[in-house]
Amino acid sequence: FFLSSSLFHNLCGTNMTPRRTRHHHLHRIHRRVSVTTPNANSSIITTHFAVLLIIAAATIFSHHNIPSASAMRLVIQRVKTASVTVDQKQISSIGPGTLALVGLHLDDTETDLQYCAKRLLAIKLWENANGAPWRQHVKQKEYEILCVSQFTLYGTLSKKNQPDYKLAMKADGAQKMYNQFLDMLKEGYEEDKISDGAFGEMMDVGLVNDGPVTLVIDSREGMMGKQMMSSLPGIDNGDGDGKKSNGER
Repeated sequence: FFLSSSLFHNLCGTNMTPRRTRHHHLHRIHRRVSVTTPNANSSIITTHFAVLLIIAAATIFSHHNIPSASAMRLVIQRVKTASVTVDQKQISSIGPGTLALVGLHLDDTETDLQYCAKRLLAIKLWENANGAPWRQHVKQKEYEILCVSQFTLYGTLSKKNQPDYKLAMKADGAQKMYNQFLDMLKEGYEEDKISDGAFGEMMDVGLVNDGPVTLVIDSREGMMGKQMMSSLPGIDNGDGDGKKSNGER
């Protein structure tokens, strides 16, 4: 690094450094190289190693600052009412509760399903008996959940502004995983509290958003570090026992 930065300074910063000083720096660089680099091969190895370190650092930085697109995605809305209509016939409806639009990425696994199911049941969108906001989840309130499959959550735009859905899971695999997700919700709550739309059909989704309150959950946000997930305030294990968490007052 000393060699690279010094050479760059002497080659590019000629107007900033007196000529005698530049020669002095180059002489020091030559001495340093002759002492620390016994031959050309070791110099090449050192350079390659430095390049590998830079690439590794850039990869780590990008992973920590750019959200991964490879994740199951939920758009959650707190609602007073919600319904799904197909061919002018209402097929499902709920009262107070949560409407969840469910998007499946082509790389999603059962782990993604489990993470999102747990989050959906545990997210605290309602006030408690004392009027404190964001203290109780859907199970504590005995409210309902309406899920609607939504492959367009993984839509991207082309240069011509045309939607592309290549990141979304294909229909056959997506339907199987979506049904598995519904089963996880029913197992974690009550079967008659979980409703859904019609997979693969054109649906009219109606709702009255309470707030409005809308949140987005991506499964991989928690898989990159369980320690980060456990540090979030107001998230318990979703067991629905009605007990107060550490963040509840």
